[in-house]
Amino acid sequence: TKKAGETALLSGELRLPGRLVWNEDRTVRVFPQLGGRVLRILAEIGAPVKAGQALATLASPDFGQAQAEARKAQADLTLARKALERNRELLDAGVIARKDWEQSEADAARAQAEADRTARRMAVLGGDGDGSYSLKSPLAGVVVERNLNPGQEFRPDQPGAPLFVVTDPTGLWIQLDATEADLARLKPGGKFALEAKQYPGERFAGTIRHVADFVDPNSRTVKVRGEVPNA
Repeated sequence: TKKAGETALLSGELRLPGRLVWNEDRTVRVFPQLGGRVLRILAEIGAPVKAGQALATLASPDFGQAQAEARKAQADLTLARKALERNRELLDAGVIARKDWEQSEADAARAQAEADRTARRMAVLGGDGDGSYSLKSPLAGVVVERNLNPGQEFRPDQPGAPLFVVTDPTGLWIQLDATEADLARLKPGGKFALEAKQYPGERFAGTIRHVADFVDPNSRTVKVRGEVPNA
């Protein structure tokens, strides 16, 4: 993402300016889902991480509320199940009407749905009994950007950069600006060679993955995206 280069098609003399960026299909930007404060940073720039690995530990009153909601939902589910079982016995004994039994079924279903919802939310957040929770990486890769410090306060709705950027750097995208006259020689699946100023005399093979079907009104160019293995 900090590099620039040029491409030259293997089959001709066409040369196009381009820039290397992270492969967005293998990149994730991690934003906080709750407001709070940074307790510990567990991953630095350049560190490899696994999917689900904690990047930072955060303290959040909002997380405590989410925990309370999950506990209440589980307690309500337990009560609803007991009421359902009790009404089943009463229905079999002819003590209550079927509509009362059906109401208890509906109550149990709603309680189950709420318990499932809060459980899924807690699973996404991760957390401990002390009210802290972990900001986790959704994919395996390398931490390439970090925008937080210990003690920093944040809100999920505040604008700004993501707290972490994690990517799989084994493959990069290259973005090219072509003209309409170049399009006959730029087709998805076509091969090209990349030359970068940082590596004079070397060429890196790549493949064209996408060619835009319209002309950018600002630059008057057609956007082309290629993919390059990043050995």
